[in-house]
Amino acid sequence: MVSKTRASTHVLPGDPPVTVSLRRSDRATRYSLRVSRSDGRVSLSLPVWASEAEALAFLRDREDWVRHHLTAAPAPAQARIGAMVPIFGVPRAVVAGAGRAARFADGVIAVPPGPREGPRIKALLTALARERLARAVTLHAGALGRSAGQITLRDPKSRWGSCSSRGDLMFSWRLIMAPPAVLDYVAAHEVAHLAEMNHSDAFWRVCARLCPGYGEHRTWLKRHGAELLALRFDLQQDDTPC
Repeated sequence: MVSKTRASTHVLPGDPPVTVSLRRSDRATRYSLRVSRSDGRVSLSLPVWASEAEALAFLRDREDWVRHHLTAAPAPAQARIGAMVPIFGVPRAVVAGAGRAARFADGVIAVPPGPREGPRIKALLTALARERLARAVTLHAGALGRSAGQITLRDPKSRWGSCSSRGDLMFSWRLIMAPPAVLDYVAAHEVAHLAEMNHSDAFWRVCARLCPGYGEHRTWLKRHGAELLALRFDLQQDDTPC
């Protein structure tokens, strides 16, 4: 059965006004309010049977919570020449370079100037992430005597990785911007699902076996993950795509 979602918008008055997306879903069983860590978008999910008046009352009751999280969220920053973009958890200067692709050498990111600076930096980070994550998955899966399926890199907004029932693994390519130990923890976490497809005590024991002290790395993601999600890799808005 395909889940159906219907959306509308509501504006919370104030300084500044806040636009909230109201999403009715036949899968929702309760109200769920979310502030995106990557772009500051606010959404309220609600069951199809809920009245809009009740939904808006729920939203108004939590307006202070919404505004607090919007204020606390890091401001979006564009990855481009002159910016700092972390690789392996260390901020790296983005400088002008030659050729057609971005390169990482001598501690800096060199990218040819132009409107595609962001996408080219993203392509570089994705390639680095694929190499590191594939290596980590192979290591951890071997320790469990298991075989992982296909590895896919995406840019999700609410999770750093996932494991399907077939053993296919998905990771955020943005993990390459985190310290190596944090990337390794996420790889271990998803590989642990090959043995325990849940978050039971048994799962966390497997996770601890693969990545001792994983709690420190989970905490790092909770504290700094929004900073990684705030980096934008779009075409430069003032230029025409080429």
